[in-house]
This record gives sequence, structure tokens and C-alpha cells, in this order.
Amino acid sequence: MSFFRKLKESISGKTESVTKQFRDGLEKTRKGFVEKVADLIIRRKKIDEEFYEELEEILIGADVGVNTVMKLVEDLRAEVKQKRIEDAAELQPILSRMLMELLRGDDDNTLKENPDGITVILFVGVNGVGKTTTIGKLAHRYKQEGKKVLLAAGDTFRAGAIEQLEVWGQRAGVDVIKQQAGSDPAAVMFDAVQAAKQRNVDILICDTAGRLQNKSNLMEELNKIFRVIQREIPSAPHEVLMVLDATTGQNALTQAKLFGEKSGVTGLVLTKLDGTAKGGIVVAIRQEMNLPVKFVGLGEKMEDLQPFDSQQFVHALFAGLISEEEETEEQA
Repeated sequence: MSFFRKLKESISGKTESVTKQFRDGLEKTRKGFVEKVADLIIRRKKIDEEFYEELEEILIGADVGVNTVMKLVEDLRAEVKQKRIEDAAELQPILSRMLMELLRGDDDNTLKENPDGITVILFVGVNGVGKTTTIGKLAHRYKQEGKKVLLAAGDTFRAGAIEQLEVWGQRAGVDVIKQQAGSDPAAVMFDAVQAAKQRNVDILICDTAGRLQNKSNLMEELNKIFRVIQREIPSAPHEVLMVLDATTGQNALTQAKLFGEKSGVTGLVLTKLDGTAKGGIVVAIRQEMNLPVKFVGLGEKMEDLQPFDSQQFVHALFAGLISEEEETEEQA
């Protein structure tokens, strides 16, 4: 059975609405990346040095990351040599399989929950990446599952951050614990944990400051928040999710490295994938950070925050080729 057919079968048991969300959300990346690869294969046919060079350019252009691209092309060359492949068209399923292997990783990307009480999820990330929006969408998701959710407005420094979180809280039908703008974020967290205990909350989602004067201030602030939360719930936080804006490409990777190493990040959320042709950044981040991508943002709607799924991701990218293969088989 061909790779594309196996891929289609592997996602056939998953809900059609989620498959559609991935397909729609990755349309720009599909056009900017997969269609360029398909075009290269039609134009060149022959696998020579120029073919590999152009393939490298396309992959780097999609922000797959230079180191990852070099390794990918090296592996591709080895397979071409070993299997004595001469027709470039045979490379598409091989490339798709390699991308899926790069994305898969060993990590379990489900969110860890506290079996003995309140689950605390802390969100970090610089301003403007979609952190508050992601918190609102995740709160909605948990609410749909029947969980009791509370939000903590710990980003007390950014103008409008508290109000923005309140708007999302209202949309999701979830309360927000807050103090005045400029107040101590750790004090907000203390209030939020007390409120969560009194109200028998299942999930407490905490927003944190996106940027303080410098990085060491930010880390001190986060450490203080950790201490306050852990005093009340020793196993918390159960997840520290870093939000990255996929449209910033390599910049998102730099942020993840700077931030992620020091702040105890346990997973990543990539937002705005629907707004970029550089969705290859997911591959780069997956390869260069030893962190799982837990969620991806595929659009504006509440439901468009989806758990990351490497099969859905690759299927969405290569959806056009899968249809073509089926048509060819039908004609034959």
C-alpha cells in the first residue's frame, strides 16, 4: 500500500471536522511549500545536483530550518542511492514520510492533568503571539469537556491584558481572578489558587507577563509565581505552555530557545498557522527544541485550537497529492 494511502487510512478514524480544520489552516503552507515541491518534480524530472539545491531552497523558504533541511536532503540522497531511484516523482511519498518522522518525536503531546485535584496550567510567551486568545480557546475546550475552569490574570503589566482576558473569559463562560493593573502577579496567583480551592475548580489557567524590562526580571517573576503556586499545590504547575506565533518563523524558534531553557516550559503552542506559508517552522521547532508541540492554532474560531497531530499535519500538507493519486488509480 502506498504511503499516501496509508496516511489517509491512519486519519480515517478521526473526526472529519478536525481533518478539515488542519486542511484549511495549512492551506497557505501547502501552496508555499508542497505545491512548489510538486512543481519542481514536474519541471526537473531528473534527480541531479540542481534538483537537490532547489529542493533545499524550497524547504528553507518554508522555514523548515537550515540544520533540519541539510539532514533531510542528506537522508533523501542516501535513499535515492540505495533504491536507485531515477524518477523525481517517486520522491514525494518518501519526503512526506521523512517529514512525518521528523514531526512525530517520542513525546506524548496530551496535557498532563493532576489526578488529585486542581490542574494548574501556566502560559508564557512574549506579547503579541496570541497568548490570551489561546488561553480563552483552551478554557472553552475544557468547558466543553464538562470541566470547571478558572482563569488568573497574571499579566498585570501590559495595558489592556486584564480586560482582554476578561473578554475571553466571558466568551468561554469562565470566571477570571484579577487585581489592579500593575499589581504583583504572584499575589494574583495566590488569590486564584485560593479561589480555585474554594470553588472546587478542575482547571486553573494562568496568564503571565509577556515582557518585563529584561529577561532576568521575567525569570524572577516566573520563579516567584512558581513558588506561590507550589506552596498551595505542591505538584503544580502541571504544564508550562509557551505560545509562539508561527508567522514569525525563525524568530519564533529563537524565542523558544531563549525563553524555554530557563522557564521550565513543558510544551509549545503554535498560533496563527493559518496566516503563514512558513508552516515548516513546526518541523524546525520539533527538531531543534526538545519540547513537544501540544497545540496549534488553525484559525480565528473557538474550535480552531487543536491538539497537534503529526499525521493530520502531514495529511493536510499533502492532501492535493493524495487526491491526485486516487484519481490516477481510478483511471487505471
